[in-house]
Amino acid sequence: MINLYNISKIYYGCDKKAVDSLNLEVYKGEIFGFLGPNGSGKTTTVKIITGILKPDSGKVLINGYDILKDPLKAKKEIGYVPDDPEIFNKLTGFEYLRFISDIYEINNKTRQLNIEKFGGILEINDVLNMKIESYSHGMKQKLLILGALIHEPSILIMDEPIIGLDAKAIRNLKNIMRTLADQGKTVFITTHLIKMAEDICDRIAIIKGGRIIYSGTVNELKIKKDNKKDLEEIFLEMTEA
Repeated sequence: MINLYNISKIYYGCDKKAVDSLNLEVYKGEIFGFLGPNGSGKTTTVKIITGILKPDSGKVLINGYDILKDPLKAKKEIGYVPDDPEIFNKLTGFEYLRFISDIYEINNKTRQLNIEKFGGILEINDVLNMKIESYSHGMKQKLLILGALIHEPSILIMDEPIIGLDAKAIRNLKNIMRTLADQGKTVFITTHLIKMAEDICDRIAIIKGGRIIYSGTVNELKIKKDNKKDLEEIFLEMTEA
């Protein structure tokens, strides 16, 4: 479960807050979509949730742990896929996964079982002995997803996870997300693909200019808009300048 209370952040040299008084609750057992145009505050919010950035004000709880006061306990609950897969290019895929496993204190047996399980679904196991620098963008993305899953986190946070993935990999990732949610885990994703959010997310939030302008189900939003438009039309209407 993720709880945000009055989160605000302004970057040095800017006269406008990147995120402004955000309040949000993401439940166990759901896939939650965080939508917004470029520059709306999505990635800043994700980095605050994961403890990469410190908010100027407010509080973040990860399964009850304060991300600032109990960062290690909070971060152990999280599997995180960033929006940029360009990391650790000189390692092999397996060396990267071993590194991540060691950080989370995962034993060899659990590591191997989860590599076989999730790596098999993502179809990446046959390249794990190769250096990451040889991977395509999509293969790097798969490796990051596998790394985020390897310690069996209760919360999976993914920032634009399907960029670079082909249609089959996207379908497989959707299946993983739904399985995790059905197991009572929390899945939080940002995406520009409104149709995907409509298809898979149990609830969504729309952010514009650093403020959340809607939070709830897609059906509730459509009813609010008299069911006259699909989600993409509604999203564009709500987020136009």
